[in-house]
Amino acid sequence: MDNTPHLLVHDRRDNVGVVVVENLAAGASMLCVVTEDNSEFRCNLKQDVPIGHKVALRDLKPGETVIKYGQDIGRVVAAVRKGEHVHVHNLKTKRW
Repeated sequence: MDNTPHLLVHDRRDNVGVVVVENLAAGASMLCVVTEDNSEFRCNLKQDVPIGHKVALRDLKPGETVIKYGQDIGRVVAAVRKGEHVHVHNLKTKRW
């Protein structure tokens, strides 16, 4: 099995991770690494997600806060299931 991570999670509190490989397609069993403690887990990808984009690590409901790098990066505006793409279509800043 390949030991190359597909998704990085920087902080144990994060509820999204960042895709770090090209051409990651729906159905992939991603190797996810938590850089805070170098632990690993697996997550099944439900949608194609480009490199550098976020993936939900658990189901997220509208109004919930998205945490990346241990920081609040916005709120969910449309339901997101674990393994789905998190981007401008379902995440908005809290600033406006």
